[in-house]
Amino acid sequence: MKNRIHIMGASGSGTSTLGKALAEVLPHNSLDTDDYFWISKFTKQRSIPDRIEMLKNDLSCSKQWVLSGAVVKWGECLESYFDLVIFLWVPPEIRLERLQQREINRYGEEVLPGGSKYEQSQAFLEWAALYDNAGVEVRSKVLHEKWMAGLSCPILRIEGDYSVEECVTTVKEYLDSRNLI
Repeated sequence: MKNRIHIMGASGSGTSTLGKALAEVLPHNSLDTDDYFWISKFTKQRSIPDRIEMLKNDLSCSKQWVLSGAVVKWGECLESYFDLVIFLWVPPEIRLERLQQREINRYGEEVLPGGSKYEQSQAFLEWAALYDNAGVEVRSKVLHEKWMAGLSCPILRIEGDYSVEECVTTVKEYLDSRNLI
């Protein structure tokens, strides 16, 4: 069994959704890096030492977990915790459409032109759009690829526009084919 699974990818690639779905079919707890990164979600960041301390504490409370989200650039000390890394990549146009819809679902008319969260939402979407073409200075595919190249654990890549169910099946088949479940 791969007991300690980390799912990573661009914002909007489905890491949190897949983490929760896997925790429903595997005997794993679901954890999300956003819960450690943010004091106040999407507005106030927690300090790196505090994030790491909280996350290490929660990871040590369970032998089987799925951690979704990225720890690149702040959680290098966690790399040895991972038995398997799952990398999700979704074509940018699909991923950005998901993010735009998520912003509307989360904040409603506040993210539309003239709304109180319009500027914040636009800045977030612009940042998220950088993922596929930016360098290592921001959360990007290049940065993630570089980070994964240094890992000692296996990496399962799921690249394309797949449903949550298809991703869960892919992970279960991967684990089963290696007698890991």
